Amino acid sequence: MAGMFRLGMVINPLAGLGGSVALKGSDNVAKEALARGAEPKSALRMAQALTVILPYKERIKILTASGDMGEALCQQMGFNYEVVYQSAVEQGLVAAGQHTLATDTQNAVKRLEQQDLDLLMFSGGDGTARDVHQALDTELPVLGVPAGVKIHSGVYGITPQASGMVLKMLLDGELVSIMSADVMDIDESAFRNGTVKARRFGEMCVPAEPRYIQAVKMGGKEVDELVLADMAAEVIDLMEDELFIMGSGSTVAAVMESLGLDNTLLGVDVIQEQALVASDLSAAQLLEIVAGQPAKLVITLIGGQGHILGRGNQQLSPALIRQVGKDNIIIMATKTKLKALEGRPLIVDSGDPELDKALSGYYKVITGYHDYVMYQVANPDFV
Repeated sequence: MAGMFRLGMVINPLAGLGGSVALKGSDNVAKEALARGAEPKSALRMAQALTVILPYKERIKILTASGDMGEALCQQMGFNYEVVYQSAVEQGLVAAGQHTLATDTQNAVKRLEQQDLDLLMFSGGDGTARDVHQALDTELPVLGVPAGVKIHSGVYGITPQASGMVLKMLLDGELVSIMSADVMDIDESAFRNGTVKARRFGEMCVPAEPRYIQAVKMGGKEVDELVLADMAAEVIDLMEDELFIMGSGSTVAAVMESLGLDNTLLGVDVIQEQALVASDLSAAQLLEIVAGQPAKLVITLIGGQGHILGRGNQQLSPALIRQVGKDNIIIMATKTKLKALEGRPLIVDSGDPELDKALSGYYKVITGYHDYVMYQVANPDFV
C-alpha cells in the first residue's frame, strides 16, 4: 500500500464570477459581478476534479485554507484535511460582507509550500495562476482546475475532470511526466474594450500525461545510449559550484562519461565544477568532504527492485543524506526501468526508519533532457 498523498488545495472563491454576467473576467470586478447575480462556481469546479479521486480518499490528506478557500469543500466531500491558513475573512481583517483577497491566495500558497506537499492543486483562472506563481519559491508541482473566465495559461487541465484524472494517475502509480508550463494572462481592461493583450508572466512545473515517445526513441522504444546521454546532459546543466556526490550504477556513470571523468561504477565519487574531487569514497570520507558545504546527491534505482538508497550504495549514510537534504537528491532513471516497476514505488532502506519516512513522497525523476516524470518514494509505514 502506498503512503499518504499530501495534496495542497486552494480555491479562489471569486474566480470566474464575471463570465456569466458578461464582464469578461473577474479581476477587480467581483463585487459588480455578484451584484449582477453571478454565482460562484470555483468550488464546484474543484469538486468535479476531486470526485474523480473519491475512491482514494483514505490515502489522501488535503492541506488547505479556511472557509470557501477549501475547508468547506473538504468537509462537504468527507476528505481528511487540515487547515493551515486562515483567510482575511476568517481573521476579520476585511469588512463584513467582503470577500477573500488576491493576497489570500498568495499567502495560502506560501503557507502550503512549507507543508511537504506532493502536489498543489488550485481552482481559478489566469489571475489565480499568476497569484500562485508569484507566491511560489520552489519548483513544487502544481495543477490548475479551470474555473476562470480566461484560461490562457498552460497550467490547467482541459476540464476539471481532466485535472482529476491526472491526480488519479499519480495515485495509481502511473508515470506522470513533469513539464514547465507558461503562466499567461491578458489585460482585462483592454479586453473589455475589444483588445487582446496577452503576456507571459513565467512558468510553473505541472504534471502532464505521460509522453513516452520522444526524440531519443526509435519505434516507440528508448535507445539506451541516447537516453543516457540526454539524462546526463540534464544533470550537467544543473551543476553549479556546489559539490556533486555521484552514486553507483551505470546510469550515474553516464554523467561521468559525458564529463570525461574517471568513474567508480560500484562506488561513490565526488565532483565539483565538473572536475573530479575524490573517488571511491567511504561513508566517513564522504562526511568529511561534504561537512559544512552545500551538496547535491545523484542516484539511480536498482532495476526491478526500485531501491534508490540502501542497496549497493551504503556509503551514503543517514548522516550524509540528512546533511545533503531531501530537496538536493537528484534521481535519474529511464522510463523503461520505471515502467518495469509496474507502479510499485521506489524504496529507501537507509537503516534509519525515521529518515526513510522523511524521504518518502513524490520526486521529479530525470528521464531525459528537460524531461521528468513524477514518481513516488514509498513511506516505509505503508509498504
